[in-house]
This record gives sequence, structure tokens and C-alpha cells, in this order.
Amino acid sequence: MNRQAQGVVLLLLGGAVLKASLTDVYLRYVKEGLRPFLIAAGAVLVVAAVMTLVHDLRQQSRGPEGADDGHGHGHHGPAVGWLLVLPVLGLLLVAPPALGAFAAGQAGTALSSQATSDYPPLPDGDPAKISILEYASRAVYDNGASIGDRTVQLSGFVVPGQNGELMLARMIMSCCAADGRPIKLGMTGSAPVDLPADSWIEVTGKYTDKAGTDPVNGEQIPYVDVRTWVQIDPPRNQYQ
Repeated sequence: MNRQAQGVVLLLLGGAVLKASLTDVYLRYVKEGLRPFLIAAGAVLVVAAVMTLVHDLRQQSRGPEGADDGHGHGHHGPAVGWLLVLPVLGLLLVAPPALGAFAAGQAGTALSSQATSDYPPLPDGDPAKISILEYASRAVYDNGASIGDRTVQLSGFVVPGQNGELMLARMIMSCCAADGRPIKLGMTGSAPVDLPADSWIEVTGKYTDKAGTDPVNGEQIPYVDVRTWVQIDPPRNQYQ
């Protein structure tokens, strides 16, 4: 791989990172807060690529003696550099879906029943719109005391449970999709029964003290008593 090829590959890689960062594609790989760092990294790669190409073109304009090492040999990098084309093609041509029902079914719930925490009152409104993570945390850590008799509204995707019943789930991640973990909720009451996995729904319901056990890691899975539900489109950012 000569310097021009190195510059082109670097330019493509930087452009691919910028393309993903300036659209919502990056949300399938990393947390939303990392967007400025991705844009900065992509810009640095593009600048480095342009500088490499300009430098090589100037070297060539000086004549044959400026394009080799003095022994008749051009400057080449290791051929393994061509492997950088693979992530470029992946970013440009393939946009993997966000982690969904399959990943959630293979991993244990991210909540630990050993943790404790205090919670402020639920947000105003009826129903109170909260995340699955917030509902599950309040249900597990303080046995629903901070939820009380309030009606809540939650959204997530459907995951088949161990006995065929459907669960409501959402993936959370600390940094990137590689560390994604599911938050799972069981559903009672007027819960859906025949939706395919990965269907996104919005449910309204109330706290119930019913709980189950995650067969993957043995942690507690809280339930929500569903009053109504409706199928929705996947949100822009599918992670929490």
C-alpha cells in the first residue's frame, strides 16, 4: 500500500465516521453523548488523509528522485493496511439494527436486587411518562413505594419470555452497543399476547408487586399491570 492508497483509505474511514456521526446511524453503536467525540475523530482522520495526499503529490511533483528513497524504491506501507477498508465498507454499506429481542433473551436483566436507592416523586401528568429503567428500578429497589397508585406510561420492544408470555424490554448501554444490557419487565392485566418479537409498543399501567426471576442470571424481573397498549414505531434512539 503506497502513501496515496493510505491517504485514500484514511479519507474513506474518516468520511464514514463523519457520515455516521452526522446522522442517527451512530446511535446503533454508541451512546448519544459521544457524538461530539465521533465528529472530532472523523474530522481529524479526514484532515490527516488530506495532508497525506497533499504531501505525496508534492513529493511526486519534485520528480522521480522525490518519490523514492534514493535507491529506486517507492515508499510503501504494509499490505495489512488494506484491512482498514473493511470497517469503512461496514459503516458505508451496512447499518446493523439496534440490539433487540434476541440480545435481550440471551442476557440477564441489568438490575440487581441488592442495590438500594431513593427516588424523587414521579413527573407530573397522567399517565406519568417514565422509562422502563426508571420503573424497574423503583419497583425493585423500593418495592414500588415511589410509584404508588400512579398510572405510568412506558415504551419498549417485545421479548418472548420463558413460558411464552411476552415481556417489555429496553436495552441500556454504558458506552457502546458491545456492553448493551436489557432491562426487562413482565406484563400482567391487558398485556399483548400475540405480537412478534421486536415489536415496539407503548403501554399504560400501574405498579404490581408481582415479580419473576430472570432465567439467565437469576435476578428479579418486576411486572407492570397493563391497562392499555398500542403498537408504535421504533424511536430514534432505541437505547436508554
